Amino acid sequence: MTPIERLQTSLTSLGLKAVEARLENLLEQAAKKAPGYAEFLDQLLGCEVDARRTRYLRARLQLAHLPFVKTFDQFDFGFQPSIDEKQIRELRSLRFLHEASNVILLGPPGVGKTHLSVALAEATIQSGFGAYFITAHDLVADLGRAYREGRLDRRMRVYLAPKVLIIDEMGYLPLDELGATIFFQLVSARYERGSIILTSNKSYGDWGSIFGDPIIATAILDRLLHHSTTINIRGESYRLKDRRKAGLFPRSEEETRPAPFPSSEMSQNGPRRQGSAAPRKTSAPLTAPGRSDGTS
Repeated sequence: MTPIERLQTSLTSLGLKAVEARLENLLEQAAKKAPGYAEFLDQLLGCEVDARRTRYLRARLQLAHLPFVKTFDQFDFGFQPSIDEKQIRELRSLRFLHEASNVILLGPPGVGKTHLSVALAEATIQSGFGAYFITAHDLVADLGRAYREGRLDRRMRVYLAPKVLIIDEMGYLPLDELGATIFFQLVSARYERGSIILTSNKSYGDWGSIFGDPIIATAILDRLLHHSTTINIRGESYRLKDRRKAGLFPRSEEETRPAPFPSSEMSQNGPRRQGSAAPRKTSAPLTAPGRSDGTS
């Protein structure tokens, strides 16, 4: 057996697949450049480290269930001048992640809320943390089904585990009483433990209609906004801009009313807390603020 064959056997035994695949090429380069022993060893190990990181990131991105992969560099800030780029740069630092703070993106459809939330998720994964993306409707449907089957606690752990949970399209469909209560339980369980990135086309003042109860809406906002950053996008839809340029849509027909920006006190500190916090247990029976068992 030649030395190269012995090397390949050893690399296979150690599971160093990337080095094994590039061994002959790396040896040829070393013969030409004659690097020192330490430099050559560093090159070999660096090849394996890079390959493993690539596989790790690919797996993390798949587990995150992102609808697409987009970055901040792909976002057209010139088309949405209402966005404060300084605020976005602060979010890109991922300080909110380490502080278990939340990010809420408000605005009409098509202005880039989901793009920004996915970009934050991608940056989170690149930094070695877990992220999970789901629409509000699918989230509530999944947890509601788990509750009816008696396995809510176990299923809830799926949404408590990632460092960042992205909840998209909050407010497109109203929630029933069970859905609102389960959502409150989830937000309470993640409060000051893990970050939530949430997108919505509804202003905070309209959240009572989402949950069918202003009391539970206030309790949810209380926890979401206590440590949070609100990004309110007042712009036009990306999906309609090219059609408008082509003259397919008059401007008046495509404009939508942006969600009004919350007061500075609301966006920085959330609504004022009153009374003690509701229990954070996720097990049945489920109750929500202002509701008692058997109340419809």
